[in-house]
Amino acid sequence: MAYRDIGHGQPVVMVHGNPTWSFYYRHLADALSSAGEKEATFRVLIPDHIGMGLSDRWADPNKTYTLQQRLDDFDHWLSARLEEQDPTHQAIDLVVHDWGGAIGLSWAARHPERIRRIVILNTWAFNIPKDEGLPWLLRLARSRVGGWLIVHGNAFARIAAWVAAKKPVSSSTRAAWIAPYRGKPKQRLATWQFVKDIPLTADDPSWEVLAKTEQQLEHLRDKPIFIGWGMRDFVFTPKVLAIWDNIFPKARVHRFPQGGHYVLEDEKAVLVPAIKAFLEQP
Repeated sequence: MAYRDIGHGQPVVMVHGNPTWSFYYRHLADALSSAGEKEATFRVLIPDHIGMGLSDRWADPNKTYTLQQRLDDFDHWLSARLEEQDPTHQAIDLVVHDWGGAIGLSWAARHPERIRRIVILNTWAFNIPKDEGLPWLLRLARSRVGGWLIVHGNAFARIAAWVAAKKPVSSSTRAAWIAPYRGKPKQRLATWQFVKDIPLTADDPSWEVLAKTEQQLEHLRDKPIFIGWGMRDFVFTPKVLAIWDNIFPKARVHRFPQGGHYVLEDEKAVLVPAIKAFLEQP
């Protein structure tokens, strides 16, 4: 499992989604971990999920990636990293986006005593309501044709690089988003299996994991929570934000009318300093 571990101080753990990797958090990570400033600095930890970013891929092409597996991986990795420099396991600040919410908040809901503050960026950690369905692009991605296009043509990462951000993005940034998923098909297998793992019914493997998380989110209700939301996200729409408003009524919500799914990219000029100020509070 590849990861970034930079800076010193209050641990801030950032959990990415699909098809991003630790690169997604680069601006926020640099702002929080920079040394020499008067205000408090942070120790920033960002893993690349197995099969994603710079992490290893399974040698067995039939090996599947599931939410429970990722939750176990995250718990093992985080415990090891914190033990190395902080045997007391200081409470962490958690930043999540996309699938990072299902993974990171599932862990947080099971370990509320280990959480100091939470930042939520266009994500979810509950099962899809019965009256809601998947966007057409995700439905296509789950199909056999979609799977072939993703695994053999890198379609998911390529499309996301063009539609997930709503403001102009440099060609070098788009290339960096896609870079870990170039090469052999196994480099991209996890990007497809992440989509396939979205639970739609109680028979799906990850449904029960998210159902348990949904029940336990109340344990986080009194934590300081910051929500930054791109309102032009075609996956995590304002309807999803309304669910979060109901779960965490005390959360500090920042809505970005022109922000897309990659809200941290679209709104970095405002969002990065706002998150930094939120995390610097005692």
